[in-house]
Amino acid sequence: MSEPLRGQARESGLIMRPPPNTPNTLYSLEATEYAQQHGKFMEFHHAAYKSFWEDRKDIGQIEVLETIADSVGLDGADMTRALEQGTHSQTVIAQYREALQYGINGIPTFLVGNLLFTGAHPYPVFKQAMERYLSQ
Repeated sequence: MSEPLRGQARESGLIMRPPPNTPNTLYSLEATEYAQQHGKFMEFHHAAYKSFWEDRKDIGQIEVLETIADSVGLDGADMTRALEQGTHSQTVIAQYREALQYGINGIPTFLVGNLLFTGAHPYPVFKQAMERYLSQ
């Protein structure tokens, strides 16, 4: 992780200790879709973030995602079945393809007016983008 990103995380009060390996996030994206459809998107998102960045867990592993799901009140076993059956894989793949059509190729990506930017940015970047958009 770059030093500017480390500093930005520190300033925002975020803990960011990336795990040694980059996970395959297809299952985590599908699990997030499952959480959204069960009314627990934000809870799952925050728990997955903590699991990855603070606890250094591999969120590409179904067992890790099941534990996260259970921790936010989802039925982890049901979510695991959905992941193993690929219940949400076509939805996630369609979302990915749609994003590529708009020039989005990273997470997170933000669209403010006609300004598209990807990655972690400090608060002043968002503030300036919003001010620019609102002044138009």
